[in-house]
Amino acid sequence: MTKTALQRTRNLKVAAMLAVLIVALDIRGLAQASSPPTQRLVLVSIPDRKLAVLENGEVIARFSVSVGAAVSPSPRGEFEIVSRVANPTYSHGGVVIPPGKGNPVGTRWLGLNRKGYGIHGTNTPSSNGHAASHGCIRLRNRDMEKLFTMLRVGDAVEIRGERDEEIAEIFGGDSIVAETRGAGQIGGQ
Repeated sequence: MTKTALQRTRNLKVAAMLAVLIVALDIRGLAQASSPPTQRLVLVSIPDRKLAVLENGEVIARFSVSVGAAVSPSPRGEFEIVSRVANPTYSHGGVVIPPGKGNPVGTRWLGLNRKGYGIHGTNTPSSNGHAASHGCIRLRNRDMEKLFTMLRVGDAVEIRGERDEEIAEIFGGDSIVAETRGAGQIGGQ
């Protein structure tokens, strides 16, 4: 074999090896892209004023929250996250509040599939742990920002009004009955 023919043979072998490697990487990338993302469950206990994030049945995070006041209780049941908004604008009754310190929904909004309800931050962190919202689930902004990174559209949300064995196991001990304030006393959502 001539020197040129030998070089061509080597080049073809290298090209073939590279082609096999590229195909293998493409297949691996497709497998990763086609595998469904892990769905997470957000579990809210109204009596405990707590929220937990579960993945494959394991608690991966817990947060203290505000829930709906007696005059505007949080809805109970199974929901789904349908929107995610960073630095949301708040509007109610013709009043529009841009993103910033005075925004009652804080720095992040996770909208539920029940119109007007969501999980969000707050401009009144002192309301945390109380029944003080107009029905939404509120967290301190720093907690909401962390929660926001953990969840996606399509993740499930369960808001429970009663303690059961599962709630006791996740949040521990007896029900924590926080002080209840009227929605108008705290402000915001």
